[in-house]
Amino acid sequence: MNSTHTEARLRAAGFQVVADSGLLRHALVARGSFAALVEKDSAGYGRAGSAGLMTEHGLAVLVWRGERACFTARGFERTASPAEVAQVRAFSAELGIALESGGLTRPPERLQ
Repeated sequence: MNSTHTEARLRAAGFQVVADSGLLRHALVARGSFAALVEKDSAGYGRAGSAGLMTEHGLAVLVWRGERACFTARGFERTASPAEVAQVRAFSAELGIALESGGLTRPPERLQ
């Protein structure tokens, strides 16, 4: 997939490529307080990984502890509000559309 066209679609959807290096196989794409790693190679951008909340501990991904949604990263965990769950779902869906790869192949568990 052409990187220039994909980056234009990302910008148009309000996303920013925060970290991108020719040495890395992924780019960090963010919008607001949410981000996700996106596969990238010489052919362009691929699929997005799990989206999460940017914190001082790095990217905290959404996980479920029983019935409780949490953002978790190494040495960090906090409860996710219902609004944050909806926001991270919207982020993932819209990132997938901007990448034209469908993004995540399935929504995170327990999200409907």
